[in-house]
Amino acid sequence: MGEMSLTSPIETRPLYGRKVLVPRGGPWGDSVASALRSKGATPIIAPMVNFETTDDVAALQEAFADLAAGKFDWVTMTSATTVDVMAAYGAVIPASTRVAAVGETTASALRAAGYRADLVPSEENTAHGMLETWSNATDGVVPLRILTLRSQIAVPVLTEGLKRIGHNVRSVVAYRTVGIPVDDAIIREVREGGFNAVLVTSGSAGEQIALQMGDIPADTLIAAIGPRTAKDARAYGLRVDAIAAEQDVDSLIRLLVANALATSS
Repeated sequence: MGEMSLTSPIETRPLYGRKVLVPRGGPWGDSVASALRSKGATPIIAPMVNFETTDDVAALQEAFADLAAGKFDWVTMTSATTVDVMAAYGAVIPASTRVAAVGETTASALRAAGYRADLVPSEENTAHGMLETWSNATDGVVPLRILTLRSQIAVPVLTEGLKRIGHNVRSVVAYRTVGIPVDDAIIREVREGGFNAVLVTSGSAGEQIALQMGDIPADTLIAAIGPRTAKDARAYGLRVDAIAAEQDVDSLIRLLVANALATSS
């Protein structure tokens, strides 16, 4: 009998061998990392933003208790960090309460944490965009009982806009954002071009990338999950090379794949 010829399978995954920095942990970061691995990439999760407890924990806990009891028609969230806070407190959103999500990562963060997003602006994904689509989404019903959750430093654009329409709004500060120092070895590797791509998942992540990473080599793709995130990141001085067309993980992965195919051809 002749000897069998053993050959290695041909690697066809489009992101094979590419190292990608994911600056957000938690369920959302894990879901991104899993999607990247399925395409052959090597994701490195390095959380750069976290939240600290609000100064008024009692008000937040009371709001979550009322939410679980079905006392709100809608709950609005303006960032993925709000979702992290809800998950940390074990907040329950009953079926009778609808969920509005603002921010490029908020809707996908909700799904990753086991919640849902009933309303996401289809055009301008900002508080202003939410207000523009609100009446159509709610059939013009006024007043509605609405819980708005926001960060300590956020300007309450959505809250004030909903009040002007005539809704009964309770606005609660859910958290304050803080930066997380990244390991020096990761920073050094990014600066030396060891990563093929760096993801920008929110404006606050963009701020920390700019502050901690400094100048990132031109051949490292800096990819933002949406136009609002790109705008905020650029305001902090971060270069943005590519922007995902939609606000979900699949769109971000497709962006990386398209870039990989373009640069390898």
